[in-house]
Amino acid sequence: MLHLGTCHCEAIGFTYETAIPPQAWPLRACACRFCRCHGAATTSDPQGVLQLACRDVDQLLRYRFELRTADFCVCRTCGVYLAAITIDGRIGIINTNALVDRNLPLGAPLAMTYDGETASTRTLRREQRWTPVH
Repeated sequence: MLHLGTCHCEAIGFTYETAIPPQAWPLRACACRFCRCHGAATTSDPQGVLQLACRDVDQLLRYRFELRTADFCVCRTCGVYLAAITIDGRIGIINTNALVDRNLPLGAPLAMTYDGETASTRTLRREQRWTPVH
């Protein structure tokens, strides 16, 4: 199944391909301030495929914070947080709130906290859970 996501002004977006039905997606609500401010509910599939799509590449802001292990993709124009991709560009997650189809039967996100992780433990966790980027 192919799912499309976009920011509000449609300058940047993504395609997310997964065989997992939406009602079974592992949704996560990170407790960090960035994710809480954006109301993020993220998901990923290690067997899926994630691809960023930019109508206007100049509007893609790659924001790094804390351990600087990932780029959080935000639209410069409308401020929507769409996805996060590791700095090597290999794997990522999507923010399900940016999905075009608002009628998917998604479950409630599981509250998560990653406090206390080191850069290496964070990288290992992501390698096990996040989606390959193409």
